[in-house]
Amino acid sequence: MEKKPISRAGFEALLKELKDLQENQRPEILRVVQWARSLGDLSENADYSAAKEKQRQIDKRIQFIENVIGNASIIDVDNLSGNRVVFGARVVAEDEDGNRMQCRILSDIESDGRQVISCTSPVGRALIGKCVGDTCIVKLPSGEKEYEILEVKFKE
Repeated sequence: MEKKPISRAGFEALLKELKDLQENQRPEILRVVQWARSLGDLSENADYSAAKEKQRQIDKRIQFIENVIGNASIIDVDNLSGNRVVFGARVVAEDEDGNRMQCRILSDIESDGRQVISCTSPVGRALIGKCVGDTCIVKLPSGEKEYEILEVKFKE
């Protein structure tokens, strides 16, 4: 399976979340499931049903994080520099209407869709590889939009 890039900070945040899920949340929900089961008739036991659903959600999240961690290629974005947009770059770009966009290019997991965009999103793919002064065309559901790269930086 292909390794997917993630920043060191994003990777460490996932490890922290995984540890919390495995050491705190999952044991607690298992206690709640056991308690709810002890109440008797499971067919009409709302506490049991809710606890089992929460357990399923926690187990799915644990499995998801373990898969991401197993396929992660950790990029130390603190050591990057230059004027070319790469994974980890902070970019300032302007569209043809004069609207400025400021974002950082990171992984799907770290993306918020506004200030941190995914390297696999249409905007992320269009920006990667470009230098200051270059223009790129982003194919969006609403149509194409052209951006000029005004600034590329790697430190805050």
